[in-house]
Amino acid sequence: MRFHLLTCLICVAWNTCPIANHARAESPHKTLAAETLAAETLASETLAAAKKATAFLTDHVSTEGGYVWRYTSDLQLREGEGIVQTSTVWVQPPGTPSVGQAFVKLYLATGDNQFLDAALRAAESLRRGQMRSGGWQAMVEFEPERRKRWAYRTDPPSRNEKDQSSLDDNKTQSAIRFLIQLDKALEFKNASIHEMTVGALDGLISKGQFSGGGFPQVWTDQRPPQDDTAKLQASYPHSWPREYPGHNQYWSRYTLNDHLARDLMSVLFLAEQVYGESRYRESALKFADSLLAAQMPNPQPAWAQQYNTDMQPIWARKFEPPAITTAESFGVIETLMTVYRETGDKKYIDVIPPALDYLESCESPNGQVARFYELHTNRPLYFTRDYHLTYDDSDLPTHYGFKLTSNVQKLRKQYENLIKLSPDQLRNPGREPSAPKRQNVQEIIDSLDARGAWVSDEPMRYHKSPGPVIQMEVTVKHLTTLAQYLASIKSH
Repeated sequence: MRFHLLTCLICVAWNTCPIANHARAESPHKTLAAETLAAETLASETLAAAKKATAFLTDHVSTEGGYVWRYTSDLQLREGEGIVQTSTVWVQPPGTPSVGQAFVKLYLATGDNQFLDAALRAAESLRRGQMRSGGWQAMVEFEPERRKRWAYRTDPPSRNEKDQSSLDDNKTQSAIRFLIQLDKALEFKNASIHEMTVGALDGLISKGQFSGGGFPQVWTDQRPPQDDTAKLQASYPHSWPREYPGHNQYWSRYTLNDHLARDLMSVLFLAEQVYGESRYRESALKFADSLLAAQMPNPQPAWAQQYNTDMQPIWARKFEPPAITTAESFGVIETLMTVYRETGDKKYIDVIPPALDYLESCESPNGQVARFYELHTNRPLYFTRDYHLTYDDSDLPTHYGFKLTSNVQKLRKQYENLIKLSPDQLRNPGREPSAPKRQNVQEIIDSLDARGAWVSDEPMRYHKSPGPVIQMEVTVKHLTTLAQYLASIKSH
């Protein structure tokens, strides 16, 4: 028997809850009664903490409904991927979409309109930052002069404006994911939210996706025909420059950088699940087929970070050479396993064993791999601090991960478990994740300060000032845990 969470809590307060009264009447042990009361108390405290934290965020932290990455505890300094001194909010996680998604989860768990209002404010912030091409950049500007630099859908055209929808670092993907979930929670009845969400998906597929199925890091309202990447099998270039040749607008080329495949694939399958339209699944499978085509041939059957229109590895930034890249390869393997779960088509996982065998051969005795491996020779590639390509790892820049912990064993185990599943098990993956432990929930509640903030003893990275700080990464994590706990109560 289900009860609305807030109604249930009121019943508890007046000692009229059928579930609680049943436990009190039939329990022969005082311990059971005490545990029941403790659970009721924690449910009430969880809801109160979530509401307090949300009020603090919406009333004191947000700018135009949106958020950056971190704030000093006194809210005087703000940072995204750099210092923020203007009326700017961040899209890239853990910015506005991440916080908005936590609000949606709280609303679905409780039905409390405070959380829905907070989510709608975050969505409105994104609406004002949506590009004409349908996606989002790293941030949204609200000051009038700064807004003129960008081709926002809600603004009239201006000179020298940039229309850039970015798939780098989960920017547009996180925004669409949040909006799909909000649109569904609103039962598709909010015309503004629905139009923005569908418009973003339309831009992604019709303007972003290449005819060969892949995606660039950035797309615009218009793409020159010569930038399109047709359906070609990846191959090795005959030669490549050892000195950085300049960017050559690498952002408009086929890319797998920064988990683009994983994040984008999840969005496309979510869109198909929520809206029931075949075009989203078709786009996802077209993308998946491009991942198969992007796998390099022997002797290095893995993936590169960036490709040209002939599907050959190319330079991106000055520290990203044409090479086999382990981080992107791990991400593609994970993505292909996701596609197999969705489709049951073994062609998406048949390519995984040779890739894992190759990547395992790259491991050093300490379980690490280099990020980049030279084409053909498979020698690890590094850079000096002044960005000269080298085989020597003694003078590495510190801003980028040139050495990584290998994921081969983890991925191999996932693959071996996956191929044992029957078609029915693929379609029905099993139980939902278990509810958060009460102790963890209580610790989150107890760590909330009097204002409704979770404060960390971390420094402000770009201001180079000491903490304490309010981090949206921590805030989103805690709100999500509270939402999961409240949802678990609602389901019983």
